[in-house]
Amino acid sequence: MTKPFGYLPKSQKILWLVLRTVIICWGVFGLFHGSVVEFLEAIFAVIFTHLWDFFQIFGKKSFIIEVDCGSQTMLTVFIFTAVVIGSTVNNRTTFQHIDVLTHFIAGFISAWFGYDFANIVYRKRGDLGPAMSSLFALTFALALSVGWEIYEFSMDRIYGMNLQCSAPDTEYGLIDTMCDFIVCSVGSVLGMFTVSFLRNGIIGKNKEKVKEQRRLENEKRLLKDKLYKEYMENHSGEE
Repeated sequence: MTKPFGYLPKSQKILWLVLRTVIICWGVFGLFHGSVVEFLEAIFAVIFTHLWDFFQIFGKKSFIIEVDCGSQTMLTVFIFTAVVIGSTVNNRTTFQHIDVLTHFIAGFISAWFGYDFANIVYRKRGDLGPAMSSLFALTFALALSVGWEIYEFSMDRIYGMNLQCSAPDTEYGLIDTMCDFIVCSVGSVLGMFTVSFLRNGIIGKNKEKVKEQRRLENEKRLLKDKLYKEYMENHSGEE
């Protein structure tokens, strides 16, 4: 049975509430320990964990309401990892490699969302196909990675920040940026293959059901193409 748009499993709802609560508590803790920045990060983070809810409320009949709640779950986990774990590690420890984890997860999630997003947008025209969906997912994820590095570069130059870890007379800033690109690319490729295999019945606990559904969709499309071709052949001489 096909799940309706706006369907939210109880397990995911509980996970959302738990992570949102932890993020808020982390922000309040930071506020009472002299870090207004962490508190503001928590506020904006919680807002972004409600994107799917905003889609359902304000999306009306647009394609945006068809975005699966699983995408929001992955985004919420990423926000929790980047904001709570990442910020805490960066601000309170000497560990300097948390970016590896966050950029990898960002690439994975971006590719996953890009795959589903391409199919949602193209759905009214028919089946986009796994190859084109995967290609869009990969380029979408890599484009977001480029956009993020442009943001970091702009903040460093305009506001004097050091998000790219630049230092005079060294290549450390370049190395940091390229490592971010590489790690994100690895996550994007893995995310692309994972979501493609899952959506096409190659992996997953419901892979047989997915394969059967894909087979029926292909047969329906082939029949439609056949009937259209026969119709055009039968009416081509009437003009």
